[in-house]
Amino acid sequence: MPVGTILVTGGTGYIGSFTSLALLQAGYDVVIVDNLYNSSEVALDRIELISGKRPAFHKVDLTNEQDLDKVFAAHPAIDSVIHFAALKASSTAIPTQLSFHALCPEHPRLTNLDSMKKHNVTNIVFSSSATVYGDATRFENMIPIPEHCPIGPTNTYGRTKSTVESIIEDFISAERQNAKKAGKPFEQWNGANLRYFNPCGAHPSGIMGEDPQGVPYNLLPLLGKVATGDRPKLLVFGDDYPSRDGTAIRDYIHVVDLARGHLVALNNLREHKPGVKAWNLGSGRGSTVFEMIKAFSAVVGRDLPYEVVPRRQGDVLDLTANPTRANTELNWKTELTMEKACEDLWRWVSNNPRGYRQDPPAELLDALKTTTS
Repeated sequence: MPVGTILVTGGTGYIGSFTSLALLQAGYDVVIVDNLYNSSEVALDRIELISGKRPAFHKVDLTNEQDLDKVFAAHPAIDSVIHFAALKASSTAIPTQLSFHALCPEHPRLTNLDSMKKHNVTNIVFSSSATVYGDATRFENMIPIPEHCPIGPTNTYGRTKSTVESIIEDFISAERQNAKKAGKPFEQWNGANLRYFNPCGAHPSGIMGEDPQGVPYNLLPLLGKVATGDRPKLLVFGDDYPSRDGTAIRDYIHVVDLARGHLVALNNLREHKPGVKAWNLGSGRGSTVFEMIKAFSAVVGRDLPYEVVPRRQGDVLDLTANPTRANTELNWKTELTMEKACEDLWRWVSNNPRGYRQDPPAELLDALKTTTS
């Protein structure tokens, strides 16, 4: 018997696929919906190779409520949703705020909340972001950033995330209040807003990782492109920050640790029924851009070229997590270092330069069979 059945929206994407893998390995059944806008169905094959289990998959656009209802109807055992489906972009990559909101299925409302209500699915875990905090240095004693830091996103991506957090809070609160008024159980309605910092790395096997379509927007995937020769150099956006080397500080979290964070947050909702909670998922260790270039260059074995250019609009000095709440309430903390993430990322990109558009090397598959047999 499975522990439960979870609908994962955006489950063929980077973090969604790793979370789907973690859920399967923990005994859950997984149903993935994804429109494959910026991901590949091949991720399902890699999940199956590693876990020996294959998620159910439906190619669905979340803006189509009827199609989403059909998925819930086809899998009546679904009791929770983990919501990843969204566009990922920095503020500089968005031509207008309007176009981003129009394309993003998170805004202005979540279709899957309507479907959840119809089908009595009462738990949702939301893929939020540390960008909801914006520039936490504007307050005293807010670095590293705790969950009680005031929300104040400085770019469109962060505003979209904070908007959806509010929608989920309002939705869960309303459902609990409605159930109370009707004299019905209400504790089953719960939500988790997971504010994670900078996901990075790949599966240690080297057969599963991030496969961005087009130009990636995050530092380590860009460094991977430079290391494989797909890009001539890395652009460093600003070296005039008041940091130890002038570049911005970020908290890098291995994607395997991040996926496990979603698993334990889901378990917390199902077991403890806390209502709506926000948890930071980060290491508590801040690294500058130059430190990350040095760490990844060390793994690759050569210095990687870069050029310093002006700061990007919306970027902030320091996004380092205070993960104490997740450490204590979820019994979760990062186990894999930033250096390990660099090693795993290099294993992935060096062996799979075309990502999921190629078969993984036979030696990696043979090594995986040895470790899973």
